[in-house]
Amino acid sequence: MIASPQPSYFTPEEYLEMEEQSPIKHEYIDGQIYAMAGVSDSHVTIAGNLFALLRSHVRGSGCRVYIADMKARIESLNRFYYPDIMVTCDERDKQTPNYKRFPCLIVEVLSDSTEAFDRGDKFVDYQQLETLQEYVLINTKRQRVECFRRNSEGLWVLQFYTPEQQIFQLKSVNFEGSLAALYEDVTFE
Repeated sequence: MIASPQPSYFTPEEYLEMEEQSPIKHEYIDGQIYAMAGVSDSHVTIAGNLFALLRSHVRGSGCRVYIADMKARIESLNRFYYPDIMVTCDERDKQTPNYKRFPCLIVEVLSDSTEAFDRGDKFVDYQQLETLQEYVLINTKRQRVECFRRNSEGLWVLQFYTPEQQIFQLKSVNFEGSLAALYEDVTFE
């Protein structure tokens, strides 16, 4: 999540060069660079659990799963974000080793400091990615997964999963998993 802006304007190329050398991650919004805040144990555990489940699921399919350290680039808006989980199945993404432009799935694990941005401006920005089929928000305070899916008319439709359903689906990658596995070893905040 965004913490504090750096004072100068940076081109995307300057940002990418700086980010390669930086010991901390920064997101990039229209020339401004923002240091990312730290995350909690539950945040890291949920992201790690989902990464492991998805990595096993897409193995051999040509799709790639990335966790936390791979940037998503939204060229039309001059943005780079670090999604918690991102999946791309697009061959064009093999051309850019430091960022991906054609994801089909993006997942953000919510925290108090990121939730408003993840639900608001960041989601609006991600909608500019034509290949994005699904945007998922995962709660760290209770078992709740919100899946926003782009339908055939280009509208985003919400489906949420809670313990009553026991399973959740990520249709963009034809995945079905249990909430128990997603939240394994999580101590709620």
